[in-house]
Amino acid sequence: MAKALIITAPGINCDLELDEAFECAGASTFNAHINELMDDPSIIDEADLIGLPGGFSYGDAVAAGRIMAGLMRQTMYAQFVKALKRGVPMIAPCNGFQIAVQLGLLPGPTPGQDWTEEPAEPTVALAQNNTARFIDRWVGIDIPQNTRCVWTKDLDVTEQGAMIPIAHGEGRFVPKDDELLRQLDVDGQIACRYLPDDNPNGSVGDVMGICDASGLVLGLMPHPERFLRWSQHPYWTRLPRDSRSGDPLGLQMFKNAVSFVNDKSEHKEKVHS
Repeated sequence: MAKALIITAPGINCDLELDEAFECAGASTFNAHINELMDDPSIIDEADLIGLPGGFSYGDAVAAGRIMAGLMRQTMYAQFVKALKRGVPMIAPCNGFQIAVQLGLLPGPTPGQDWTEEPAEPTVALAQNNTARFIDRWVGIDIPQNTRCVWTKDLDVTEQGAMIPIAHGEGRFVPKDDELLRQLDVDGQIACRYLPDDNPNGSVGDVMGICDASGLVLGLMPHPERFLRWSQHPYWTRLPRDSRSGDPLGLQMFKNAVSFVNDKSEHKEKVHS
């Protein structure tokens, strides 16, 4: 069974939801506090999947995710790169996205380039919402056809009720320039978008989430781990029964990643048999 590592820290408060999401998708989970990982980064080697949960790590002092990302840059960046090179999918919702960007995992090197030995400086940011308010609601979602993201590729968002919950105060996606946004789009690194008429925070290009060039690392502002059952949908009782026949959107994302890991494991077994 695939094993998912959930990384916790002071102020992280969505770890239990992430635990449940991985378990509902067919993986087992184990948690490690950031202090444990700083003492022994090799714990990351035990993981087949990794989750950076949402919350308010270290109270979002200085800036959202800044302190936790700084600690991780100093002590375990190389271990994350090692995990990616062996094909470990990683998901970073909300505060996790803010951390992953400042850690240097997203957007990562361009296709064909290798990871740098030292963490790269951030080229995108999650800035304060253009409303200057914390937003807590559900929004529509669009998946670009060319995305290479393991988590969101092939998701069906055409059904009525294709929505996902958000809860953040600093979620406005801002790339360093227009050329970077264009390149992310061309390279299939935009994993999901807000609908043009339902962009809640002013994100440039309606970007909701991005992935690295391998498609393994997904950072997104919504919380897919909060949409594992149709009864969590804000108006599920009004949705046509046909729309509720499959797995909810959030659960589909986690099942995609777990299936990716299981398929990779089966392929290895066949090669060595």
